[in-house]
Amino acid sequence: MTGPLRILDLSDPAQRAAALALRATAIPGADVAAAVTRILTDVRARGDAAVRELTARYDGADLEDPFLSDAQWDELAARCSSEVRAALVRAAERVRAFHAPEVPASYEQRLPSGAVLRSLAIPLQRAACYVPGGRAAYPSTVIMTAAVARLAGVPDVIVTTPPRKDGSIPAEVAAAARIAGATRILRAGGAQAVAALALGTQRIPRCDAIVGPGNAYVTEAKRQLSGEVRIDSLAGPTEVVIVADASANARHLAADLIAQAEHDPLALAVLVTAEHSLGPRVAQAVAEELRDRPNAVAAQALSARGAVLLTRTLEDALTFADECAPEHLQLVLRDPRRALARVPRAAAVFLGPSTPVPVGDYLAGPNHTLPTAGTARFSSPLSASAFVRRQNVIEYPPAQLAEDAPAIRALAIAEGLHGHARSVALREEET
Repeated sequence: MTGPLRILDLSDPAQRAAALALRATAIPGADVAAAVTRILTDVRARGDAAVRELTARYDGADLEDPFLSDAQWDELAARCSSEVRAALVRAAERVRAFHAPEVPASYEQRLPSGAVLRSLAIPLQRAACYVPGGRAAYPSTVIMTAAVARLAGVPDVIVTTPPRKDGSIPAEVAAAARIAGATRILRAGGAQAVAALALGTQRIPRCDAIVGPGNAYVTEAKRQLSGEVRIDSLAGPTEVVIVADASANARHLAADLIAQAEHDPLALAVLVTAEHSLGPRVAQAVAEELRDRPNAVAAQALSARGAVLLTRTLEDALTFADECAPEHLQLVLRDPRRALARVPRAAAVFLGPSTPVPVGDYLAGPNHTLPTAGTARFSSPLSASAFVRRQNVIEYPPAQLAEDAPAIRALAIAEGLHGHARSVALREEET
């Protein structure tokens, strides 16, 4: 092991097992679950009073009104630098352009007898976009969530984020919320914010969906409330898997691993390669980068869940990456497009040496709100469809009912539901 990065050989069963054990679970421990249950119970019982007390306890801000006023919002947004504002505008344009084709459309089918069958795409009435606080500000998450919700036609989009002790929020987050088209900013975070938005309080309206990443308490609150509100996913710590060959630059790979690791001490950051000489060089480059540019969070994450994983062949490396179904997968290969078909279970794939994960985090256009912890096997990135529901509409004329009635009655009787059959038979008799 060189620096914080271990080197494991996946051809050895014990080392392969150790590699698979690196990923942190998205399911929090019993202590977190119990604490969240207490918070949800409190918010259910006391509403705004509970949210205010919990916000004061955890964030140090005692807020009579949890929402930013328009004047406060404008004042904070004005503090955002012109350079960052321009970047946010560009990002919002890219995100809207990419997601526009995803917006679900209504459709209609007509049967020969005149029956009309419709599937109506109806935007949700209200959505909440959770934007983490704590270690960093995340205006990019505002763009990726609120802009897409508004694109999908949601009329009321609430950005919620933990306040600072003085009740303010980062200027960049305030500016991003304006650019994204959010309608309100709620100064609350953690499980209490999720509970208030899912259940509704005296001041905070109930939402139809809550999206966006958060810590273990946010994730557990979303899990416990998922039957009462639509959620995007149960997000675990962020992760990147890089598959590289001899064409890759070791310093670039080291920087990419550190970039993902600096999000969270529990982040997963691994390189998988059949080029055995590349592994030690990348490990050394990571050690040198952290020595020259200390990054405590990244160093902690790489020590706990960072690794170089060696395989016999590139095919073995791609197979392992696909089994991981990672949140982010970089293919730093001579022919990354050819390899893409081998990794269908990754949430987002970054092709080639000029496409590190940060281009997707900020500007490219595809959403950076992604499934983690292997759930990309069955889950998708956040899209416009997350903010739309469908309504089925069936309109039968008498002729269509007469045509279908025998089949309906036969199926109803087969299921023992004679009332169903009678409902149709009565109409047959009358016609």
